[in-house]
Amino acid sequence: MIVKFYDEINDELLKFAVIVAKSENKWVFCKHKERTTYEIPGGHREAGETIRETAERELREETGAVEFDMKQVGVYSVKTEENETFGMLFAAEIFLFEDIHSEIESILITDDLVEQWTYPLIQPRLLEEAIRRGF
Repeated sequence: MIVKFYDEINDELLKFAVIVAKSENKWVFCKHKERTTYEIPGGHREAGETIRETAERELREETGAVEFDMKQVGVYSVKTEENETFGMLFAAEIFLFEDIHSEIESILITDDLVEQWTYPLIQPRLLEEAIRRGF
């Protein structure tokens, strides 16, 4: 599996949005109800959504964020032997949360990066790229 980064790509190829998030200068991670690991908020683009709308929806659904600033970081891809999928990486500063109403059990707000990643070959690379690009 290879994770690559691009400055831009044809919008119709973007299938995912991932949002590296902080609140009060601490990292925000999600824990899915069916897993014991943590992940960066994000998910699949739905029909009719812009990729930014996907990112905003996923951030709200997975963290309970109701007030936040979000910026686009860049395009990424995950390439396997079978295919290559593309997504947009965002960075967000969350100012206000409400209760979560989704498949997410809880969020973790921490000074430290998690060690138990749901997607250990992908999400740490996305986080590193967001940091490299100034987040």
